[in-house]
Amino acid sequence: MSTPKAAAPKIAELVALDAQARAAKAARLIEAGVTIFRPDTTVIDPDVQVGPDTVIEPFVQLLGSTRIGSGSHIRSFTVIENCAIGDQVLIRQSCILSDSRVAAGAKIGPFAHLRPGSEIGEEAHIGNFVETKKARVGKGAKASHLTYLGDAEVGEGSNIGAGVITCNYDGVHKHPTRIGKNAFIGSDSTLVAPVTVGDGAYVGAGSCITKDVPADSLAVGRARQVVKEGWATARRARQKRSESC
Repeated sequence: MSTPKAAAPKIAELVALDAQARAAKAARLIEAGVTIFRPDTTVIDPDVQVGPDTVIEPFVQLLGSTRIGSGSHIRSFTVIENCAIGDQVLIRQSCILSDSRVAAGAKIGPFAHLRPGSEIGEEAHIGNFVETKKARVGKGAKASHLTYLGDAEVGEGSNIGAGVITCNYDGVHKHPTRIGKNAFIGSDSTLVAPVTVGDGAYVGAGSCITKDVPADSLAVGRARQVVKEGWATARRARQKRSESC
């Protein structure tokens, strides 16, 4: 459905006014000590607050009531909506953050997704293609690669390996996963909620954890590896005989 010709000038006027308002907002932030590269490419809503010495790269969107502290760095193509970002936070390229809190010194991204209710602690690291939802990640904890943390608590200093998933949804209800301090969750593990992993515990890579893991223990839940020597040679020989028939 085409836009009526009479409406086109009004839309153009609104777009121009919006551009002027956003340019004025960026100018005020720059005067207050914020570095904004290519302000003509950024989208910063009127209620956004940014502390001095923070750097905002091109094509960033800061929306709603977002607050960003001092000395932080927001890299290109990131979208932040209704979030509280602390001092000295690094948010790398192409992250999406909504209704979440990130404490001082944390590092996010690239390509991370913080969904509503996420709370990332001081100096924590949420890395490449990590998604959080209603997750509390403690001080210095790390989830660096390809991880989903939903309805989860991760204690201080814990390490979450690549490909870890908290299985929080049973098809009807959501359930919590609790990981203690200084725990180690091996890569490609699934934690089937509700479940608790105690302080200092280890979960072996590739495990499916369905029961609580006591503190300072090791949990391994995976099939035993079987090696059949010569199996591939015998298979190729059978295929060759079958093709020659």
